[in-house]
Amino acid sequence: MTTPTITTFAWVPEFAQGFVRDIRARWAFEETGQSYAVQLIDAPYAKSAQHRRFQPFGQVPTYSDGDVEIFESGAIALRIAGQGSGLLPDDPAAKIRAIQWLIAALNSIEPWVMQIAVVEIFEADKPWSAARRPKVIEDLNGRLADLAGALGDRNWLDGEEFTVGDLMMVSVLGGLRNTDILAGYPNLADYVARGEARPAHRKAMADHLAVYRDAA
Repeated sequence: MTTPTITTFAWVPEFAQGFVRDIRARWAFEETGQSYAVQLIDAPYAKSAQHRRFQPFGQVPTYSDGDVEIFESGAIALRIAGQGSGLLPDDPAAKIRAIQWLIAALNSIEPWVMQIAVVEIFEADKPWSAARRPKVIEDLNGRLADLAGALGDRNWLDGEEFTVGDLMMVSVLGGLRNTDILAGYPNLADYVARGEARPAHRKAMADHLAVYRDAA
């Protein structure tokens, strides 16, 4: 297996810095102590036939290690976790629960988080956005209340062991960091703070943001 390589954008607008999903792969690499390389691409290349052969939706990140070429941040995080140690428990039951939480982050939480960005950023100028926002907030609060109840007073979703499921859930909830929404859920706010305070996350985020600082 060659050194794993991920792709990400060489530049994004300021509002997107810190949120591009290569951060998830970077974090997984740092947690497992694996070295990796980064290929920077621009938006036109992302939509090119060459990139779409690899990522049919014209997005980032992608991942290649000489044995596999994959896309989607969840699949990439699982590949990285499986190639290293520290993110997937050895116990089979605990391992599948970690994978369960990764999928829950992407399927049961992230679509509702992303709707905030839709109404407040991507479609903020549309006449329906202001009217739609209360319903978006209501739906998101329903999901966050369920998640807060599931987390309870534990440090991590499955107890005391940080897993790839937590990595993905913290990353998804990090999409709310420029809002006050998590203030209504103190255990979730603390959970995100614990995750983002991990040295591996701090290193991954610093490297992620350095790309845009250097491009300025």
